[in-house]
Amino acid sequence: MNIENTKAQMRKGVLEFCILSILSNGEHYPTEIIEKMKSGKLLIVEGTLYPLLTRLKNDGLLAYRWVESQSGPPRKYFVLTEEGRTFLKGLTEGWKELTDSVNQIIQQTNKTN
Repeated sequence: MNIENTKAQMRKGVLEFCILSILSNGEHYPTEIIEKMKSGKLLIVEGTLYPLLTRLKNDGLLAYRWVESQSGPPRKYFVLTEEGRTFLKGLTEGWKELTDSVNQIIQQTNKTN
């Protein structure tokens, strides 16, 4: 088994949560989202990000607006909807429960080894 493959699968599982978290503080252009993800050491490429943004928008969790750019075509800026904020709150609660449980199991296992 390859540890890097397992780590990659774990990261993929949290991309949606991270994107929604980034957008919780205001609207962002996809390149900004990618940069924020990179700063958190979660690498994501446009080919992965755009389909996720589209799916989140189609699910009613995101909205977007076009902004004219002085250096090229208009840019699409994404923002959370109210439904997206509610969904993110649920994800955040679920994440805390999950990490607490995993940490508890790891701590118990470390005590017995």
